[in-house]
Amino acid sequence: MAIVDVVVIPVGTDGPSVSKYIAEIQTKLKEYKAQGKIDYQLTPMNTLIEGDLKDLFEVVQAIHELPFDKGLSRVCTNIRIDDRRDKSRNMNEKVKAVEKYLNDGGN
Repeated sequence: MAIVDVVVIPVGTDGPSVSKYIAEIQTKLKEYKAQGKIDYQLTPMNTLIEGDLKDLFEVVQAIHELPFDKGLSRVCTNIRIDDRRDKSRNMNEKVKAVEKYLNDGGN
């Protein structure tokens, strides 16, 4: 299972806020989650999405297109992929692994 850190940046909006675009992206992600393709987590600065890499590329393309569908002429999307193949870990397990070291030194 891979994890994608994605930031979709709508360019040329009416003002500095992009919350309405991010809300639409989250709605689209909810649809993919309902299909069982992904899980995701919204953070203040990005969205983390986990799933099969093929599905993740499909999802990233879909959410990249959403601001264009609303009439914008430019969108910048930053993607970072964590694709570990020797061990299957989801987002929560990765956080728990770090917390274990914080709490008891990893023992």
